[in-house]
Amino acid sequence: MSVETQQTETQRTETQQGAAGDERFAAALRRADTAAAELRATAAERDRAGRTPRAEVELLRRHDLLQVQEPVEYGGDGLNYAQTVQITRRVARGDTSIAHLIGYHFAQTRVAPLFGTPEQAAELSRRNAEQKLFWGGVQNPRGGSDLVLTDDGDGFRLNGRRSFASGASLGDYLSVTAAYRGELVFLALPAGREGFRALGDWDNIGQRLTDSGGVVFEDARVERSEVLGPDPLTGRTITPYQTLVTPHWQLAFVNFYVGTAEGALDEALDWTRLHAAPWETSGVDSATDDPYILQTVGEVRSEVRAAALLADRAGDALQAGLDTGPELTEEQRAEAAVAVYEAKYLSTKVALSAASRLFEIQGARATTAAYGFDRHWRNLRTHTVHDPVAYKAREVGDWTLNRRAPEFSLYR
Repeated sequence: MSVETQQTETQRTETQQGAAGDERFAAALRRADTAAAELRATAAERDRAGRTPRAEVELLRRHDLLQVQEPVEYGGDGLNYAQTVQITRRVARGDTSIAHLIGYHFAQTRVAPLFGTPEQAAELSRRNAEQKLFWGGVQNPRGGSDLVLTDDGDGFRLNGRRSFASGASLGDYLSVTAAYRGELVFLALPAGREGFRALGDWDNIGQRLTDSGGVVFEDARVERSEVLGPDPLTGRTITPYQTLVTPHWQLAFVNFYVGTAEGALDEALDWTRLHAAPWETSGVDSATDDPYILQTVGEVRSEVRAAALLADRAGDALQAGLDTGPELTEEQRAEAAVAVYEAKYLSTKVALSAASRLFEIQGARATTAAYGFDRHWRNLRTHTVHDPVAYKAREVGDWTLNRRAPEFSLYR
């Protein structure tokens, strides 16, 4: 076979693989839209009930959404992270709480490729795909006492508590951060571990279906294989590539903020077409012709669209950093992180504004409790104080003006 023929065959194969990948992505988006429609139909009722979202996690599993980013050969769809956050955004159009859960799940299953050995990453990826595992997280470093890992024979013991841990009582696996000899380590623990207890104390105004209450570990046994990374566990420098772990979470937040705003706007438009009345001095017979309603719709739609485009840009920037791999430089890491933080700032402001202003479109009757339209603002307000967005704006400003990169933490 000639070199030219080999090149042609290679190009044809790559084109076919690309087309197959595009179709898998499109199919996953359709499944996410179907799940979102099911969630939206009962969202207000479920929000009022505030029950642990076991059925909702099973809905995600039933629609084959939990394993979309695992390799095709393992049973996944082979989506990259920029694509999976699109799934998060679609789910958020139906229910912000459940988008929170799946967004965290997607980010947590990327910890092993960043911090684990290749063998650990491959094994967990295979399990995720084959068993459609759902991952809860015990990673928020604020609140409670630190989780401390100590030596115990050929393994370890884990002790401490955290105030916030989304999906922890539901997870088939838990992604956990802990301190070991004063250094940060990441753990991947199967559910049902003796010594682990979820407190069931989540009672907040929004994100009521995220199972985000406190947890306690009391002398929980941890095996060496469950601590991510090669030996020795201490003394290593975290690379710029590994510090992309934080932008993963922040990009998940961006997309469920944007998706919530999109879904809330769609609900408001549907309600307005069916039920809203024009103002008495508008001079028109239909609310859909009221000039100030039209102006508000135009402003909100434009702002939400802008936030979505910036979210897409941030996804591309983070994915470019991930595709670069372990050779990623500090400057490249900063560029990716700042792109995400720009989107975090704008999506926070736009989504909160949209969720409030939609009542100006619908009118006073839309505030009736039975409709539950207030859940959009409550959900956004609850999660957008996860970490102060003013600090994100400051980090963007410091990079823009002084070229000082955000220092790595589990928030930056």
